Amino acid sequence: MLTQTTTRVLEPSDLGAALAILESEPVANAFVTSRVQVAGLDPWRLGGEMWGWYADGRLRSLCYSGANLVPICAGPEAVRAFADRARRAGRRCSSIVGPAEPTTQLWRLLEPSWGPAREVRGNQPLMVTESLSVDVTPDPLVRRIRKDETEILMPACVAMFTEEVGISPLAGDGGLLYQARVAELIGTGRSFARIDDGKVVFKAEIGAATAQACQIQGVWVAPEHRGKGLSETGMAAVLRYALADVAPVVSLYVNDYNTPARKAYRRVGFREVGAFMSVLF
Repeated sequence: MLTQTTTRVLEPSDLGAALAILESEPVANAFVTSRVQVAGLDPWRLGGEMWGWYADGRLRSLCYSGANLVPICAGPEAVRAFADRARRAGRRCSSIVGPAEPTTQLWRLLEPSWGPAREVRGNQPLMVTESLSVDVTPDPLVRRIRKDETEILMPACVAMFTEEVGISPLAGDGGLLYQARVAELIGTGRSFARIDDGKVVFKAEIGAATAQACQIQGVWVAPEHRGKGLSETGMAAVLRYALADVAPVVSLYVNDYNTPARKAYRRVGFREVGAFMSVLF
């Protein structure tokens, strides 16, 4: 018997079924799950469409199509269906990101029409922890950032983004969307930093948060302070906040070539459990 499959844009009434899939892999899906839990499936509020792949009338896989294209719990058939839809729509995202296996397949199918990419990061280890390491003492000077400190934090955020992604977040719209995102993280108490003499020396954010898992992002140490262990003690401090206030599992993903960062994260207590992939345009 042939399996009947179809793909369509999900509607608000599909929220329960979509969340069931998202929450089946709470760590890998934390970014998209956190957005859907807040915004639902309305494209305007969500910032993009959620595509659903159905097999025999049952929702089996998702793909978020917004500023990022993100395959979710997607096997080979679903990936092919999502690639067909993305190809027909044309590229509107700035990156493709997700678990390495489906993202690799998705990019292989899209590259002939969407390529070349500015950069492909094929192996970004996904790391998790459920506890603080006893080997690293959290930096007591790392704390939540207040709203009135946004202008102090912003240059560090811009420097981190530019260093990590290769382009400035201030390009295009003058940084309005990026500044709004930074302000949102500060306003929700998920932006952390150590500020010495009015300058940020370490920063990180909890960029995605659900009741099951959260994800640390934007880890940055000022260049003149690197090599002093601030990434380890700073991360330990953020991890302490995350485990106490946000979720029982904390994750992050890191570029495989960033050996110092991977070593620091392991010292803090993270372990590698999988891999992500990012395609940057």
